[in-house]
Amino acid sequence: MTTQTTTHPTLDEILSRMGAAGLRLDHMNAVEAGAGNISVSVAADADDLGLAECLPQAHPGTELPLPAPALAGRTVLVTGSGCRLRDIADSPEANVSAFVVDDDGTTGTWYTHPRRRYMRPTSEFNSHLAVHNDQVERRAVDFQSVIHAQPPYLVQLSHMRNIRSTEEFNRRILRWEPETIVQLPEGIEVLDFMVPGSQTLMESSVKALRDHVLVMWSKHGIMVRSDTDPLAAVDKVEYAETGAMYEVRNLMTGGLGEGVTTDELRAVAGAFNVPTTLL
Repeated sequence: MTTQTTTHPTLDEILSRMGAAGLRLDHMNAVEAGAGNISVSVAADADDLGLAECLPQAHPGTELPLPAPALAGRTVLVTGSGCRLRDIADSPEANVSAFVVDDDGTTGTWYTHPRRRYMRPTSEFNSHLAVHNDQVERRAVDFQSVIHAQPPYLVQLSHMRNIRSTEEFNRRILRWEPETIVQLPEGIEVLDFMVPGSQTLMESSVKALRDHVLVMWSKHGIMVRSDTDPLAAVDKVEYAETGAMYEVRNLMTGGLGEGVTTDELRAVAGAFNVPTTLL
């Protein structure tokens, strides 16, 4: 008898990691009240994951916010609109639903729980779904996590006009800890302010996340992706937010801190073989 090997995390593991990510973001003050959202796409269907046991209400033929043909047959788990990410850990079934995308990519079976605390998926589900579809189409990833959060120091810097460009924003973030260039070799793509949940924001985020793992939505928040799990995505946010914290504090003290110089960062990148075009 041949035993099939599971190549993706179990549903319990995915929900546990989403819960841990939600708690960590809450501890960072990055997801106040119902702000922020998390999604995970996995190359598995309802039977593979055992969705019906956790989310017993099936709604076939549910229209997706946009066509996602590359996700056909796959599952996308996503937090609900208005849900507190800190509550996922204790009640994942009340805060997370799942879509198994149909063959044509325009509809899917939506799996929910009777105790759900939301009426619909997050209002930014269009951006999540578009990023998952684009990454699967381009790179054939079997698993991906996408998070939107509102880390206060990063958002604060994005309100400053003289800093709000990709080049200057990265210079300010990278200069406070040598580890940051290692963790974010592509840096952060900075977008101008766009209406949350809009088509423009979705399209711009998809494009930005092709070459970066983290994009700044100016005056709003960030979107970050990871090919492993939600906590790995949060790790990237932590490094970026720490750099932003140092920068804000330095501005508050009159800009006295020197920071890590460009030559010093180049030395770090060379020592750790970091493939970057930022220096």
